[in-house]
Amino acid sequence: MSDSLQILIAMIIYMAIVIVIGLVYAKRANASSENYFLGGRSLGPWVTALSAEASDMSGWLLMGLPGLAYWCGLADALWTAVGLAVGTYLNWLIVSKRLRRYSIRANNSITLPEFFSNRFRENKKVISTIAAVFILIFFTVYASSCFVTCGKLFSTLFGTSYHTMLIVGAVFVLLYTLLGGFLAESASDFMQGVVMFVALAVIVIVGLVNAGGIGGVMDNANSIPGFFEFFGLGNPTVGADGLQIVENGAPLFGAAKPYGALSVFSMLAWGLGYFGMPQVLLRFMAIRKEGELKLSRRVATIWVVISLAVAVFIGIMGRHLFPTAHLTNASAENIFITLSTSFLPPILAGFVMAGILAATISSSDSYLLIAASAFAKNIFQGVAKKNASDKQVMTISRITLLVIAIIAIVIALDENSVIFTIVSFAWAGFGATFGPLMLFSLFWKRTTRAGAIAGMVGGAGMVFLWKLVLKPIGGVFGIYELLPAFIFSALCIVVVSLITRAPSKEIEEDFEAVRSGNVQEG
Repeated sequence: MSDSLQILIAMIIYMAIVIVIGLVYAKRANASSENYFLGGRSLGPWVTALSAEASDMSGWLLMGLPGLAYWCGLADALWTAVGLAVGTYLNWLIVSKRLRRYSIRANNSITLPEFFSNRFRENKKVISTIAAVFILIFFTVYASSCFVTCGKLFSTLFGTSYHTMLIVGAVFVLLYTLLGGFLAESASDFMQGVVMFVALAVIVIVGLVNAGGIGGVMDNANSIPGFFEFFGLGNPTVGADGLQIVENGAPLFGAAKPYGALSVFSMLAWGLGYFGMPQVLLRFMAIRKEGELKLSRRVATIWVVISLAVAVFIGIMGRHLFPTAHLTNASAENIFITLSTSFLPPILAGFVMAGILAATISSSDSYLLIAASAFAKNIFQGVAKKNASDKQVMTISRITLLVIAIIAIVIALDENSVIFTIVSFAWAGFGATFGPLMLFSLFWKRTTRAGAIAGMVGGAGMVFLWKLVLKPIGGVFGIYELLPAFIFSALCIVVVSLITRAPSKEIEEDFEAVRSGNVQEG
């Protein structure tokens, strides 16, 4: 039996397990839109924690982040990981309990746009419509990054067409999401969180054995200018053909690039994104008991810290073991695949490859489901057809899933796409659009409906402006767009809230009830 066939068999076994999970939960998920979109608020603490982090990390944890470390060294990847780890902990610590409680008080909200709309007691669903539109935009971009991962994974493993494998992966994810909804998604995400963790651990151990220990890895990293520095960056020497130049079997690097405080803050800003991530925030709303969030926080934080650290190290280790295997930034994101297929028996490599598939599925099903629910619940039912039945809402959500998937496939058709770059833009979009609004909605009673609208539009608009217009200028404008957009969004909320009429007595009573904990458990 060929190596490729053994790898394929292992991955088919994994996908079959995922499909079984979908079938198990399909009947329960289709009982109502609340079950389909939020699981009836029935998630346990372990499933809440691991499904939140697995759906958040996506394929970039096993491909994008190691690829970044492989290509230019420690600094970018490390400071990004630190920002994400701190952001994860603070989000669980500060936001989770208050949001779980507030979502019940806000008319038992089951989507993020619905929560914001109910929080401000909207009659005309302006907030929920704007929020749903931005969710559709940024999750379509996010889903495309997952499909790029599928295309790269299967085309690299089996030497097949990137575009064919892109479509195959997208169809599988789409069918699975259509089948089981939020419960199936969360249950499989729990399993996939475990698979991702094990896959990272296996590759680090096997890689270190083949590298002869950590000493060789560190010696190689330190021999490359700026590659293993907190405040420096490796600078691959690239030829006219776009490939890194290789001489005498060794890749060439130029002088180290400087990496100052501005760059550090830029990467740490990734942590701000968590306050606006719908796929994580929905888990806070879906847990069965508020008191179980403490355990979820501990589990999630430990998983994230270890997984991020290992992913960064895999990139550093890969540059030592396979220094010339990947000569472009886009190709570097395949280093995890190269390590797996080179050092593991084919059948085991197949299961480790399932770790990448796990990361991709766990994210893309979340993105598709949340985007579809945003449109079906908040635009179709909230604005277009207010008397729509549960069955009609779920039908529209499934049609929306299909449309989003098709658009995401079109975006992902460029096989030179860099997963990390796609994810960073969508991450900034969500973080700046919803992050400040979430914090102010939960913790500042004076926040007004007009301030909320200004914050969303200002944050999202600044992400596009900074990314497309200001960032290419360079210098201070080279900072990651999430940081200035997050700050601008917060300023919009504060300024507009202060110059507009204070919230109504009912809105303030809701706020005080949530703050005091006077909300019945849902």
